[in-house]
Amino acid sequence: MKTIEAYFRSAIKANASDVHLVSGQSAAIRVDGQLRLMEGDSLTANELQEAIFAMLTPQQKKRYTESLELDISHSVDNVRFRINLHQQSGAIGLAARLIPKNIPSPQDLRLEPQITELTKLLDGLVLVVGPTGHGKSTTIASLLEEINKTRAAHIITIEDPVEFVFDAKQSLIEQREIGVDTHSFAQALKHALRQDPNVILVGEMRDPETIAMALTAAETGHLVFSTMHTPSAAEAVERIVDVFEGARQKQVLEQLAAVLRVVVTQQLLPKLGGGRVAAYEILVNTSAVSNLIRENNIPQIRNAITTGSQHGMLTMDHSIKALFDKGLIDATIAMNRVARQRKV
Repeated sequence: MKTIEAYFRSAIKANASDVHLVSGQSAAIRVDGQLRLMEGDSLTANELQEAIFAMLTPQQKKRYTESLELDISHSVDNVRFRINLHQQSGAIGLAARLIPKNIPSPQDLRLEPQITELTKLLDGLVLVVGPTGHGKSTTIASLLEEINKTRAAHIITIEDPVEFVFDAKQSLIEQREIGVDTHSFAQALKHALRQDPNVILVGEMRDPETIAMALTAAETGHLVFSTMHTPSAAEAVERIVDVFEGARQKQVLEQLAAVLRVVVTQQLLPKLGGGRVAAYEILVNTSAVSNLIRENNIPQIRNAITTGSQHGMLTMDHSIKALFDKGLIDATIAMNRVARQRKV
């Protein structure tokens, strides 16, 4: 079979977003959200494992052999890939995400103005949520790069693995990778508070300890960005709250009500003429929303978004309709996504 790098180069040439290598099946790439099988024979388990292990360090091989899971980054022709290795049907599998060479600007991404304004915040928690593969990391990277270009801040990123690589401009930037520079998000966050940061990126809020540390960081005067895999802003808030119980949950409700600034939900839709374009839901933590969170009245957050346009809030339905009105997506996509959104 070809080397892993050869598959990655084919993906770069095809302007793909993802590469999938699974033993017993043909290699596949994802282009504009659609999966495409690549030409060639099915991959055998032994050949695939040999090719993958050829690009791993001895330490990475050891970590994979022990846990049967591994997240790493790898570069080919100056293009970075975020790679997940895993077992399936008793054999190794690979899923890789291409990370663009250049960090796109808010204008490139067509970010809503109120999202771009988040770069001016000095503290609090900003969440970008949505399904896997819908550009959450890219949106946050774009916002961090704006901070990097416009003000002197100490930015610390904690990622698994590091995705976009920043070149320091106005800011001082440190990028820490789980498994290489630190053992966990929670441990890195704990020590980051002693490293004089202004802005902290937590790659993902996965567990109670990480969530608690992120809230504490936001509470103590830091601007914290993070992601979650939820389909809406209300469900992101609910996920955070439901991780805790009893008195601890009450404390988290109070913290979240105080430190949350904005939740941006995004999904990528097929764009007319090729490519994809993002639709957004925006929840702004007004005093009314803060009271809903404090009282654990999360279901009412949807209504607050619907009636909160004067505060910069935006429903996913309105965002999708605006994309259709601008001729960026077709009617079928618009109708299907609006219908699906109303079932969430």
